Amino acid sequence: MPEPRRLYSKAKVLGYRRNPYVQNPNHSLLRVEGVNTRADTDFYMGKRVAYVYRAERKINDSKVRVIWGRIVHAHGNGGVVRATFRKNLPPKSFGATVRVMLYPSRV
Repeated sequence: MPEPRRLYSKAKVLGYRRNPYVQNPNHSLLRVEGVNTRADTDFYMGKRVAYVYRAERKINDSKVRVIWGRIVHAHGNGGVVRATFRKNLPPKSFGATVRVMLYPSRV
């Protein structure tokens, strides 16, 4: 039997897009594993992102919830990307792992 394959890449939430005085919660900064240059980020543009977390109260017999987003732009030259989510990520998510799905494909 073949090994199960993971159909997503992992990324860390670094925080909101910001300047020294104001932070913009509409854009979250993500560092995707294995991406170290701006050229590497091009593959991930438009990919879906899922922040999966557990909540206290059950909905449909599950405590697991998801906030969906999309990678929209590179941020700097070090391989960091900007993502927008349907609902802004909570500050509790900073440092947490998100899933970068390998769809939609642009090939």
